[in-house]
Amino acid sequence: MSDLWAAIGLFLALEGALYAAFPGGVKRMMERAKEMPEANLRFAGLTALGAGFLIVWLVRG
Repeated sequence: MSDLWAAIGLFLALEGALYAAFPGGVKRMMERAKEMPEANLRFAGLTALGAGFLIVWLVRG
């Protein structure tokens, strides 16, 4: 369970760093995401999910 909290903390730290370092770029990315078809967003999300699981499996396995 502590690994889960560590992963959540790492995610929040990286997300916060992106917002702090590139606020304009994040806003532009959000605007572009609103214009993208849902199928593209779903595919990107599933790809990121799979890559995340693969990384965790390789590191922790």
